[in-house]
Amino acid sequence: MKTRVTFPSDDLALAGILFTPDDYVDGSLPAIVISHPGGGVKEQSPSVYAERLARAGFAALVFDAAYQGESEGEPRGMENPFQRAEDIKSAVTYLTSRADIDAGGIGALGICASGGYVPYAAQTDHRVKAVATVSAVDLGSVFREGLGRTQDPAILQALLDQAGAARTEEARGAAPQLAAWIPDQAEELLETETRQFRETFEFYCTPRGYHPRAVQGWVLRSVDQLAQYDSYAMIRLISPRPLLMIAGSEAESAYFSREAIERAAEPKELVVIDGATHIDLYDKDEYVTPAVAELTEFFGKHLAG
Repeated sequence: MKTRVTFPSDDLALAGILFTPDDYVDGSLPAIVISHPGGGVKEQSPSVYAERLARAGFAALVFDAAYQGESEGEPRGMENPFQRAEDIKSAVTYLTSRADIDAGGIGALGICASGGYVPYAAQTDHRVKAVATVSAVDLGSVFREGLGRTQDPAILQALLDQAGAARTEEARGAAPQLAAWIPDQAEELLETETRQFRETFEFYCTPRGYHPRAVQGWVLRSVDQLAQYDSYAMIRLISPRPLLMIAGSEAESAYFSREAIERAAEPKELVVIDGATHIDLYDKDEYVTPAVAELTEFFGKHLAG
């Protein structure tokens, strides 16, 4: 069963969907907050996982980040990592206010960029009793160093110059400057770019995963906040609560999960889905099914009343 909900985050109304088991009658359910990738929306991969976790007996809350999707906030497309963490904490707060949710049995799942935001938020929010990620990415690192850490340092310096100029221009009345998550000429680049670029294009820009509110651009000045953000610097603070990170064996982003697990304290576990790429774990049944099985066991063990 799906119920559309709204809840506040820093005085902005966030739009969400609460998935609950079809056979739910009464009592309090264990619940999972699910946060979307950068450029994504709640109706995409978060809902794929939420629907399946609801079938397994959990309540699952998906939502659009502030400034994105159906949620409030101007300028549209802000990708503020600190606001993103606050949104996750606000989603937890909302769940604790509901009589049908077990406030002592709330976990969180982050996909892609939210695989950075969720652990970051949970480090200091002890209400999150279990933390999981799928295809985790530290977006701060991606902006600082590029995927795979091969980016010329001059690129970040140029972006920070542009971000500062954009702030000044906005203060003088200019409209916020947007940068594309997927460039306009993406189709021309498919033969020369990385596999992850090609798969990202396929997911977001074809009927496979396209949604009209997704990947509509991010506000350029977001880069000065992203560049100073580190998803996993204090990941050890999640302990003694459990951490599960799921990555595909063929994912170009898998090093984020491996390194985060190395930095985390026990209890922690890295699960590698054989044959899966980063984007495969968004929606492909042959990879989502074993990932959900791992998540169901993990949350079932650690959120059970």
